[in-house]
Amino acid sequence: MTMRAMVLDAPGQPLHERILPIPRAGAGEVLVRVNACAVCRTDLHVVDGELPNPKLPLIPGHEIVGAIVATGLGVTTLTIGQRVGIPWLGRTCNECKFCRSGRENLCDRAKFNGYTRDGGYAEYALADAGFCFPLPSVYRDVEAAPLMCAGLIGYRSLRMAGGPEQARRLGLYGFGAAAHLILQVACWQGRELFAFTRPGDKPGQEFARALGATWAGDSSERPPGPPLDAAIIFAPVGTLVTAALQAVDKGGRVVCAGIHMSDIPGFPYRLLWEERDLCSVANLTRADAREFLALAPEVPVHAQTQVFSMRNANDALAALRNGRVKGAAVLVPDWNE
Repeated sequence: MTMRAMVLDAPGQPLHERILPIPRAGAGEVLVRVNACAVCRTDLHVVDGELPNPKLPLIPGHEIVGAIVATGLGVTTLTIGQRVGIPWLGRTCNECKFCRSGRENLCDRAKFNGYTRDGGYAEYALADAGFCFPLPSVYRDVEAAPLMCAGLIGYRSLRMAGGPEQARRLGLYGFGAAAHLILQVACWQGRELFAFTRPGDKPGQEFARALGATWAGDSSERPPGPPLDAAIIFAPVGTLVTAALQAVDKGGRVVCAGIHMSDIPGFPYRLLWEERDLCSVANLTRADAREFLALAPEVPVHAQTQVFSMRNANDALAALRNGRVKGAAVLVPDWNE
């Protein structure tokens, strides 16, 4: 039995359509027929060679939604036919000091879907059963796919920025898939949101205001009113760190949400002084996933999506690379287009 997949042979090259054997579910694994897979900026970092040592050849994709078609030995919590979401974090060791202390997102021997193991740009995908999540029935497959990374990493970033009382005035630098989802949660929590886009991106700014942002403008601007309580940087642009530090108040926090960022330029200590805090977000935990997937329908969070055929994954990546995606790009397995 074979399947079609979009494969990365080497970083910096386009993906190529391949016919491959359908993988078999091993112990503790499930085989999922992919119904949708969102396109994440991390996929760009992998494809463009900005993340080191990917599995090669590689099937990218880690925002996967599909139905289980087979289960491996020992899988008892999931059943054939069940719809699940599969995120970036694919497996942990359960033995290192990070796993033992509730910080599995920092696991020394973690595996990542679409990076160190094959992902969802294919008709079928293998996943560790312990890292698959049943999805709220209110979401269609295409709507659910961006929740599996843009939503989850956005949610972890929001929590790290501080609660609604501590971080009421919140800036979001970079208004893509993650920011457009988490802005909805933050507004529902009663926060004031300030969205920063690449200079001149008027449609993106209008989109942010339509979703509830108090203000939206260029990343080179200072937000109106008093300083921000916190800021989250989703864009992989190191210069935004100094911009965000300048915009936050004493005791404020700047959270870098991406897995990759261009170099942060030198800046005077006074920007960090007065107990400003600068931190990064790494991966996610299963607790993050369970909390966010329970919360999303309550808000409710709605994903704005742009759909591409799976075999047009290169077009979707190019659109994301060039800032031409409003919300999230999602691949669907229509291989005939």
